[in-house]
Amino acid sequence: MQTDTILGRIDDGLDDSLRRLFDLLRLKSISTDPAFKDECRKAADWMAAQLTEIGVDSSVRPTTGHPMVVGHRKSANPSAPHVLFYGHYDVQPVDPLELWASDPFDPQMVTRDDGSRMIVARGAVDDKGQTMTFVEACRAWITETGDLPISVTVLLEGEEESGSPSLRPFLEANAEELKAEYALVCDTGMWDPDTPAITTMLRGLMGEELEISAAAADLHSGMFGGAAQNPIRVLTRILGGLHDENGRVAVPGFYDGVTELPEEIARQWEALGVTAEKFLAPFGLSKAAGESDRSVIEQIWSRPTCDINGIIGGYTGEGFKTVIAAKARAKVSFRLVGDQDPDRIREAFRAWVTAQVPEDCSVTFHAHGNGRAITLPVDAPAFAKTRSALADEWGRDPVLGGCGGSIPIVGEFRRLLGMDSILVGFGLDDDNMHSPNEKFDLQSFHKGIRSWARIIGSLGGMS
Repeated sequence: MQTDTILGRIDDGLDDSLRRLFDLLRLKSISTDPAFKDECRKAADWMAAQLTEIGVDSSVRPTTGHPMVVGHRKSANPSAPHVLFYGHYDVQPVDPLELWASDPFDPQMVTRDDGSRMIVARGAVDDKGQTMTFVEACRAWITETGDLPISVTVLLEGEEESGSPSLRPFLEANAEELKAEYALVCDTGMWDPDTPAITTMLRGLMGEELEISAAAADLHSGMFGGAAQNPIRVLTRILGGLHDENGRVAVPGFYDGVTELPEEIARQWEALGVTAEKFLAPFGLSKAAGESDRSVIEQIWSRPTCDINGIIGGYTGEGFKTVIAAKARAKVSFRLVGDQDPDRIREAFRAWVTAQVPEDCSVTFHAHGNGRAITLPVDAPAFAKTRSALADEWGRDPVLGGCGGSIPIVGEFRRLLGMDSILVGFGLDDDNMHSPNEKFDLQSFHKGIRSWARIIGSLGGMS
């Protein structure tokens, strides 16, 4: 089978693939810090050069921020499907630097006590290593056969770690060029080190900041305590009522549009055997705090949530200061599922809060963006081919999992380009993503390349 020779080439060329990855990891492409603007440009140039070298005609495209990399390769097969691959070359800041065991931009191959190896560097898994798994798979196909069995457009972003401010305008301006039958996104993870996963649903996100104000200035608590409204007390009372005794969100209409899991997915999740004790034990916890009638895996993947992410008010410095604060603020985020409408939830939340604000107090709100949840079509032919290819590589069926977080690009692809995405990634829960000593298991990198090679072949009808 043709795919076997390509897999052999990947195995034989692993050292060269690692060398190229290490060259990319040395570039300090921290998108959120203006001091690294030139390094971000170098990373974009490097990626464009690598893609062009393997036969994907690529260029660096300017934006109002860091540039995009766009590449195209049309298959010689006129009936080949056309896919868009998305990744990002920017990385998170490295602070606190003192917690790193080595220079975060001097990639290291570290051998564990059990003999397994891992790549340690900023960007190793998020997302340089993952992006390179696809690039190296394409390299093997083109080198071995002279072509790809699919037509490919590559889009690499340089601002994913800093909120993607240039992404929507770029997609809108270049929609016709970037449209494909579906997108491939490699910025997710595996179920465990030996079990692949395909992310089938993404929770949406709505963020809100509220500020309660009372007196014109901070007041002495001895002179005014008991007589003057205390914004912190008002705020915490309101926040304390966000959930009922069963962990359900109390905002009226919040659950409108929430749907139940498909039976196949529900059975698979139940068979995974995840308990609150197993999931929370590494963090010193043992009991799930969400809806009491839902399993922990439902709570993090398929149920909506409301969380208080920060409270600010009064004196918070060293020592003690007896004041009644004039203002108190809180940041609240809602993770959304199904057909929940973030605009309607924002309106309902504001109305619910405002109705509880007493006399002598006022409330103001500040929106922090929103996005709908995404459920991906698991019955699509391309999804089935991807699922089969992963099973062939790993020797077990991939877990069809949810993602508790949000990947806004998937929604943008659907809304602006009219295409769904297939989310396949090879990260692990212990990869220290966004943290010191970020790593990517060598097995994940190696078999990630092999997985994409199989997926490319399967999508192109070559398996």
